[in-house]
Amino acid sequence: MKKVELLSPAGTLEKLKIAIDFGADAVYGGVSHFSLRIRSGKEFSMEEFKEGIEYAHARGKKVYATINGFPFNSQLKLLKEHIIAMGKLAPDAFIVATPGVLKLCHELVPDMPLHLSTQANVMNVLDAQIYHEMGATRIITAREISLKDLIAIKKELPDLELEVFVHGSMCFAYSGRCLISTLQSGRVPNRGSCANDCRFPYEMYAANPETGTLFKLEEEEGVGTYIMNSKDLNLASHMKEILDSGVVDSVKIEGRTKTAYYAATTAKAYRMAIDDYYEGKFEDEKYQYELQSLQNRGYTDAYLISRPFEKNDTQSLDFTMQLGTHQVSGVVNAEGTHFLCKYKTLPGDEMEVVFPLGSEVLAVDNEYGSTYESDGKFYLKMKKLQAKNGKIWEEIHSGNINEIVLPTNFPAYTFFRIPASLDMGTYPKA
Repeated sequence: MKKVELLSPAGTLEKLKIAIDFGADAVYGGVSHFSLRIRSGKEFSMEEFKEGIEYAHARGKKVYATINGFPFNSQLKLLKEHIIAMGKLAPDAFIVATPGVLKLCHELVPDMPLHLSTQANVMNVLDAQIYHEMGATRIITAREISLKDLIAIKKELPDLELEVFVHGSMCFAYSGRCLISTLQSGRVPNRGSCANDCRFPYEMYAANPETGTLFKLEEEEGVGTYIMNSKDLNLASHMKEILDSGVVDSVKIEGRTKTAYYAATTAKAYRMAIDDYYEGKFEDEKYQYELQSLQNRGYTDAYLISRPFEKNDTQSLDFTMQLGTHQVSGVVNAEGTHFLCKYKTLPGDEMEVVFPLGSEVLAVDNEYGSTYESDGKFYLKMKKLQAKNGKIWEEIHSGNINEIVLPTNFPAYTFFRIPASLDMGTYPKA
């Protein structure tokens, strides 16, 4: 049986490695402003992207290169050079958004599989067929599409791969076709520099142009002013329905500019959900436990299972972001021997350990600390905070660049976390 692919975001080389180590079958990312994520694009050099591809291929994983920006005429020469250069790195596919770029990629790198970006807004069989005829081997469908429509497309085009988003930020506009950021700050969403203006709080006014009257529309307390702020997508609880359909080839997680912990946690949660599905079991609470630990804008299952007109809970009206159930307190270095503090740590603090599935960590108790399992979770409790240089710390905080000795080796990029309620207070619930 061919399993569905788990596709994770890779905004940096470190995040690429983390996503793969924590369970992704493939990752996507890019170099330069043609990748539609300027911030993440700047964090990858051509050399680093090449290293990332080699890292993935050595582990039997794939890398898809994003060239899904919307070029101006003045940039076409540069775009052609970029396509050729990216082709030489030998990724497993290009992700592109426009018919012109699709055609150009096919001409310049004819053997490269081409995936059509969600920015193309494919919602039906006709559009899918046209792009397939133009050379697209896979279509990343619009976030507004339904599972029913995916089934219809697959029935007509069985050789066309279909990819759907299952987690991450949702756009106020129709699959990213938004101009608010352009109008307010000159930062163009479809060129990778969106300022996320839809997340801001707004006040509403009514104006009469004939009389010059202007007055503010008052809102009820608690209703909120985040009128364009979409909740984040979370379809982990619906993975069984999605996979039961038999038409989805790849499930995709949004978030190239999000944190390394986000890359790890989302990959792990959806890896568990997918593997459990094929093993004939499904434990919704297990996946949501991980995903609820992330910062989010509130979660919604959006439109894949339910049609847009049936949904009235996709907006987060009273806040722009809420902290998750947990706070990241540390991350293990690449060698697995030390950790770097990400919040604060004192001797005696109990931290839950988040490592890749299938990892083995010894239960130990020594002068540096102890590791142990409790209620199905693994924990670390530090006794002595000793840096590489031998200095002993009474406590360490985020910003301290000293790596602290661990009581035993951990997998690279293992995360430590504590319940947010211990130190961070209480927060609005989704």
